Amino acid sequence: MTSPYRLYYAPDNASLIVRLALDELALPYETSLVDRATGGQTAPGYLALNPHGLIPTLVTPDGPIFETGAILLWLADTHGALAPAPSDPDRAAFLKWLFFTSNTLHASLRMLFYPAKYTGPDPAAQAALRTRTKTSLTTHLARLDDLAATGAPVLGGIPLTMLDLYVCACLRWMALYPEGETAWFSLGQTPHLAHLAARIEQRNSVKRAIRAEGLGSTPFTAPSIATPPEGSPT
Repeated sequence: MTSPYRLYYAPDNASLIVRLALDELALPYETSLVDRATGGQTAPGYLALNPHGLIPTLVTPDGPIFETGAILLWLADTHGALAPAPSDPDRAAFLKWLFFTSNTLHASLRMLFYPAKYTGPDPAAQAALRTRTKTSLTTHLARLDDLAATGAPVLGGIPLTMLDLYVCACLRWMALYPEGETAWFSLGQTPHLAHLAARIEQRNSVKRAIRAEGLGSTPFTAPSIATPPEGSPT
C-alpha cells in the first residue's frame, strides 16, 4: 500500500461518506472494491478486516477501522479538521448529533432497506416494520432540520463538518431506496437540510465521488440510481 489509507468500498454504500471525508481532508488514499454482487463482503479476506461483513472498512497506519461514525471521528481527530476539537465548546453537540446520525438515523435506514434481517421472512411483518420506520425517520429528519435551522456549527454551518457529509448521504438513500417505497420522503419537507444538500453537492469532493461511483449530477438534491464504473450499489 503506497498511501497511508485504503478504503474498502462498494458504490453508493456507507463507504461514500468516508470517501467524501478523505477527499475533503485532501488525504491520499487507495480503494479496494468489495463486490456485493459476488458476496465480497463475506469473503474470508474481507472478514479478516471487518468480522461483521459490513461496508466500509478503512485500513490505517493504526490498523483497520470499521463503523462509519468511528471512522469519521478518528479521521477528524487525527487530522484536526471537519469536527470541533476536543476542547471546543461545540464538541459535545457535535458528538451527540454524530452518534444520533450513526446509531439512530442510519440504523433506521438499515431497517427500512433490509427488514427481513430484523423480522424474518414474513412479508406482513416486514411491511409493518417499514411503516413504523418511515414514521420514525420523518421525526429524525425534522429534528435534524431544526438543528440546521439554528445555524449551529455542527450541521449546516461554516466550516463544513463530518456530520454535513453523513446527513447528505442519508438524504440521498432515503430518496432512492427501497425502489418503489420512497413516496414517504420529500426533501422539500426539510428546507434547511435541502439547502445543505444543495450546497454540499457543489463541493469538489462530491464531484470526484460522482465520477468514481456514478452518482449522477445531482446526487443529493435529485438523486438517481448509481451507475458505477465497477461494482454494484446493492
